[in-house]
Amino acid sequence: MARSNRPRRRMMNQINVVPYIDVMLVLLVIFMVTAPMTNPGVVELPQVGQSLKQPAAPLVISVLQDKTIQIEEKKLQLNDLIPVVQESMEKHPGQAVVISGDKNARYEDVIKVMDMLKQHKIDKVGLLLKPAS
Repeated sequence: MARSNRPRRRMMNQINVVPYIDVMLVLLVIFMVTAPMTNPGVVELPQVGQSLKQPAAPLVISVLQDKTIQIEEKKLQLNDLIPVVQESMEKHPGQAVVISGDKNARYEDVIKVMDMLKQHKIDKVGLLLKPAS
C-alpha cells in the first residue's frame, strides 16, 4: 500500500461561536430599539352604576358530639334544621352553608346533615375546617 504524502487532517473538537454572538448582539440591539416604540395595551374597564354587593356571610351549622345541631347559638334537632336554613336562604339568597363538625362528633352525623341539605336543593354546602397550627 502506498502512502500519500498529504498531511492527515485532524478532527476539530471546538465550535466557533463568534458568528452566534454577532447574531445575538444584532438581535439585542433590534429589541432594545423597538421595545420603547411598542404601545402597551390599556384596558378600559366598564363602570358600574351601583356598588357591588358583598355576598352574605355563610350560615354555619355546627354538629356537636351529642348529635345536636347548633345554628347561631340555637340548638336544634335534625328534623328542625331545614325550616331554619330555608328561612335564612329566603332572607339572603345565594348564601352559602358551611357545616362545622365537632372533633368528637361521628362522621355519619355530619354526612346526614349534608345529605339532608342536598335533598332539599340547598347546593352551596361546604365543610368548615380548622387549619393545623
